[in-house]
Amino acid sequence: MAKKILLVEDDEMLHNMYTQKFKKHGYEVLSAYNGADGVKMAISENPDLILLDVIMPKMDGFVALKKIRKTPALEKTPIILLTNLGQEEDVRKGNELGADDYFIKANHTPQEIVDKVKTFLKE
Repeated sequence: MAKKILLVEDDEMLHNMYTQKFKKHGYEVLSAYNGADGVKMAISENPDLILLDVIMPKMDGFVALKKIRKTPALEKTPIILLTNLGQEEDVRKGNELGADDYFIKANHTPQEIVDKVKTFLKE
């Protein structure tokens, strides 16, 4: 059975690009376009891994991360922040809130993100 990845990203072009890349590698991709929907979907779908943007409408990724981590069923789910916020304080905040990793979109190709996801899912 395919591993489920929840992609929470409001930029439609990036969302489509990552979705296609992950599907090509055999993953099931669940989509949310804002933090509030991302939290709801994480709770209802219990994905194997969550890719979470930080700057989004309705609820930013830091707030979403905090809410997801407070859900007992999701406390061990790997969460990777995927953002353009590269300041050290943002990285630290993400780590303090329970992110497993932090990627700056501009510094990584979609393939590098897929490879990182594979290591988290031990594939």
